[in-house]
Amino acid sequence: MAAWAPKRFWTAAGVTAAPGGFAVALDGRPVKTPAKAPLVVPTAALAQAIAAEWDAQAKVVDPRTMPVTRAANSAIDTVSPNRSTVLGMIAAYGGSDLLCYRAESPPPLIARQVAAWDPLLDWVATAHGAPLRVTAGIVHVAQPPESLARLDAHLETFSDFELVALHDLVALSGSLVIGLAAAANLAPADDLWRLSRIDEEFQAELWGQDEEAAELVALKQADFLQARAFLDLARDPRS
Repeated sequence: MAAWAPKRFWTAAGVTAAPGGFAVALDGRPVKTPAKAPLVVPTAALAQAIAAEWDAQAKVVDPRTMPVTRAANSAIDTVSPNRSTVLGMIAAYGGSDLLCYRAESPPPLIARQVAAWDPLLDWVATAHGAPLRVTAGIVHVAQPPESLARLDAHLETFSDFELVALHDLVALSGSLVIGLAAAANLAPADDLWRLSRIDEEFQAELWGQDEEAAELVALKQADFLQARAFLDLARDPRS
């Protein structure tokens, strides 16, 4: 039996001012989140992007083609009522950041990691006063508590909508530092994504690329870039 899917019932989606930001309406009727909360977002640009996704739907609504709407729903329904939990999930990556665990061999991979990752660790040490320790191998290395505390404090400055994007940037890359660098526009999102894939790309050069694995990586990369784009929308200065 085919799964039920909602059909398009509106003519046009629009944006209206609302208490706390901007709302999306379908033929004048406000859109709500899956938890039935008002879909009110902080910027006009974000609301316009959501409205565009609704307008792009054909006869049947396909949530898979509405990443901006899904992220906004998550900010309202998931992050807002569980903010401390989400902050803890993101912060946990700082204690085992990808960039801090280096290969023990071969020398070309070690050199590639140093060249790619050391500048990011230098940046987080300078920009956030949070130097992190580096180790070779996979044995856990404890990070300075004062560094983790400073990173935690910085995470608190992100809005619920920004945290939705930051969570994906961090989880997909495996690195709190890369996620924060993306949020700070330290480098293009494509470049930062590639930095998170140093180990995998090195192995692919040696042994070849598995087609299924490559397809999965491409999907993750698209999600990483989408998260970065959502962050821009949530911060749009025109609002």
